[in-house]
Amino acid sequence: MMPIGPLMKEHRVIERMLNIVEKRLNIMKKEEEVDTTFIDTVVDFIKNYADKRHHGKEEDILFRELNKKELSKDHKRIMDELVQEHVFGRNTVKKIVDAKERYEGEDKDALKNIAENLHIIIDFYPKHIEKEDKHFFIPCMDYFTGKERDSMLKEGEVFDGKLNQVDYEGVVKQLENKQENETNEQITLPFCQSSVTAEQDRSQDDDEPCDDGIR
Repeated sequence: MMPIGPLMKEHRVIERMLNIVEKRLNIMKKEEEVDTTFIDTVVDFIKNYADKRHHGKEEDILFRELNKKELSKDHKRIMDELVQEHVFGRNTVKKIVDAKERYEGEDKDALKNIAENLHIIIDFYPKHIEKEDKHFFIPCMDYFTGKERDSMLKEGEVFDGKLNQVDYEGVVKQLENKQENETNEQITLPFCQSSVTAEQDRSQDDDEPCDDGIR
């Protein structure tokens, strides 16, 4: 495996988290109420997984080694942009934390700031990830020998081990399951107000949507 392999796998986890954030954000806007516990989870994920772990390996290993090479002007420009984008992401998270604290201090106008900055995160990361996956990671591997690639891969494994983080992929999976369960609970039969799961709905006769026992 090349050293960009783990980085690209982490991108997929980040994308899954963004899907969760987008759906939760829509609910918060509709209900005009902030789920501060969920916001804390999002902030923790971005700070410790997306930034400290993922961006950490990029900046402290991949970019460090690329700086030792004679990069093309295009690759140097992209790498500089990526570093600045990392800073932008960190600053946006700080704004979310600040707005959440103001919301907890009864500043209800902070809901708008939370929503605005979550939208920024949702819009920012997919573009950032696409730039890395499709325009930078793979071509930049040509600057390294096989031995150098193996060395970076091993260093990345050591880097992850030193962080001793929680299982963030497991956290994302739990949130996905919770979201799916909440969606199933909201399914209703036509012509009545009874809530059923998707499996229960499929088990009923099409011409008897309000059978006895389904309430």
